Amino acid sequence: MKKVYIVRHGDIGLGKNKRYIGIKDLPLSAEGRKQAFSLKERLREIPLDRIYCSALSRSRETAAIIAEAHPLSLTVLPDLHEIEMGEWEGRLFSEIQELFPAEYRQRGEDIVNYRPPGGESFLHCYLRIIPVFERIVRSDAETSLIVGHAGVNRVILCHALGLPLPDIFSFKQNYGCLTLLSQNHRGQWEGKLNILAVTNG
Repeated sequence: MKKVYIVRHGDIGLGKNKRYIGIKDLPLSAEGRKQAFSLKERLREIPLDRIYCSALSRSRETAAIIAEAHPLSLTVLPDLHEIEMGEWEGRLFSEIQELFPAEYRQRGEDIVNYRPPGGESFLHCYLRIIPVFERIVRSDAETSLIVGHAGVNRVILCHALGLPLPDIFSFKQNYGCLTLLSQNHRGQWEGKLNILAVTNG
């Protein structure tokens, strides 16, 4: 049966400041690289067939470090990039809440469909990402690794585990966390969430 390991990239040095980071291309911090090396050791004995990542530096760097323990080249899939935040990109949550209180509240009330100006909704994100996930699953790889992003991973997990998309924030996706999806004998996905979780801060 197929197995898909799903990793969130390592830390990117924002500290405790909560910002909307979507397609802004930030590298790993020193802490993020440490997390990636921990993932490499955790996955060293897992017989991976493919390693997938997005084109963003934080995903590629994490994937490249993990791949050092495997005789595999990376498969870069641009559509695995994080949700696009448009005009909110890089700005503090508190800043958006203060400057655009109605829009901030609107997104909280309809997290699936609300789209920041110039960005995309989680529904758009879902429609972009799930076809990529299904192609990965249909490939000849028995065991795959996806090095994704918080929003990307949550969308995949909701889809695979049959959770409604409004529940997208019902589970954590810390920097450097590792989740396993495995198919049972009925072909249904079962998840082990955060089997390697790094506590932020």
